[in-house]
Amino acid sequence: MKIEQFEDKGLAHYAYAVISESTKEIILIDPARDPQPYLNYAHAHQARITGVIETHPHADFVSSHLELHQLTGATIYVSKQVGADYPHQAFDEGSSITLGNITLRAINTPGHSPDSISVVLNYNGQDLAVFTGDTLFIGDVGRPDLREKASDVTAKREELARQMYYSTREKLMKLDDAVVVYPAHGAGTLCGKALRLANSSTIGEERKSNYALQDMSEEEFVQLITADQPFIPKYFSFNVRLNKQGAPAYNKSISAIPLLNSKKDLAKEIIIIDIRDQESFKAGHLPCAINLQNGVKFETWLGSIVGSEEQFYLVAATATELEVVIAKTAKIGYEQNIKGVLILPKTTEVQAPAIDVADFRENQENYTIVDVRNAAEVKEKPVFAASLNIPLPELRERTAEIPLDKPIVVHCAGGYRSAAGSSILQGALTRVPVLDLSEAINQFNK
Repeated sequence: MKIEQFEDKGLAHYAYAVISESTKEIILIDPARDPQPYLNYAHAHQARITGVIETHPHADFVSSHLELHQLTGATIYVSKQVGADYPHQAFDEGSSITLGNITLRAINTPGHSPDSISVVLNYNGQDLAVFTGDTLFIGDVGRPDLREKASDVTAKREELARQMYYSTREKLMKLDDAVVVYPAHGAGTLCGKALRLANSSTIGEERKSNYALQDMSEEEFVQLITADQPFIPKYFSFNVRLNKQGAPAYNKSISAIPLLNSKKDLAKEIIIIDIRDQESFKAGHLPCAINLQNGVKFETWLGSIVGSEEQFYLVAATATELEVVIAKTAKIGYEQNIKGVLILPKTTEVQAPAIDVADFRENQENYTIVDVRNAAEVKEKPVFAASLNIPLPELRERTAEIPLDKPIVVHCAGGYRSAAGSSILQGALTRVPVLDLSEAINQFNK
């Protein structure tokens, strides 16, 4: 028996393969969008993928469960509470899957979503591990506020928080202390708020150190885990719906994206996402383009700024960069929204004004300062007392709130979000200069 963990650092996502070496069968748990790594793993081990378990319809990434079923004939196992639109077998408490000496049994653990399950791995009669999806993380539990509007299976956050209280204490914490905990996410996910930097733990360790599992009343627990949760990206509810349906085949969907010949092929009403580095973008870019650089969290910010119903163009300096970013875009199902892609190494059409940091330092009252960090970040560490806080995911919709009587300076915590934010405002507010404080924020952020 072997457990293989697959990590996607960009989305802080963990998928798993459980292989029975005696029967040469593999069960996958919460696979990512691209099925190829799992097919490669099966080929390397001369094994068959016979099942795919979904712990719930994920909000932050698109799963390949339907495509894996179509490619391998694997059975998809999911809670009947999901009401899945794809071929599947109900997998709820009392259900189990056997692979040689391995038994995988389901336990219903609602809380993050009403249809969440966890999967206990028993080997030779002993419980060894539990795959907890987004119910139990390392140092945290899943947020309960993503299903209020996410799909036809909805639930209020307080209701789910109460279910999480029961699921953790009466279900997961009933397992032996030595049982290894394998979650679907690690630190950096937006599906929780206080995850530790680890990719596994044990029930015993979580019982001792997880803040959400300490001795408290149900009311105290509800108040604790509903408070101070991260923002909810625009794409989350879209991903829940898409995962409930089953996503289109990965390579076929990507290959349908048009490669444009020139900027003349761009329609004016469609959003332009320019993924080049900010220096190249500021030196010259297309009108109203948004500078969302190819970084570690590109897909999260794309799905936070652009709505799930909006089409957009991708502009990059090289074909290689485009290929990388299209793959990231597909992780959240947004490849279907790409109107076309364009390779544009350089243009001087629109240039971004440079900020005079020394003047800004001495004369801050002469500028309107826009802080695009999230509200919790601003509360924890304010930088400029007179700044206007509009989080980056809300900036396109809230530009009318920004006064136009002074030059505008945009900042975040390190420069990535301010590059995107200043480009949004430069395209929307043409009457005043829009300046990006960029990495110079580090001179003030102390």
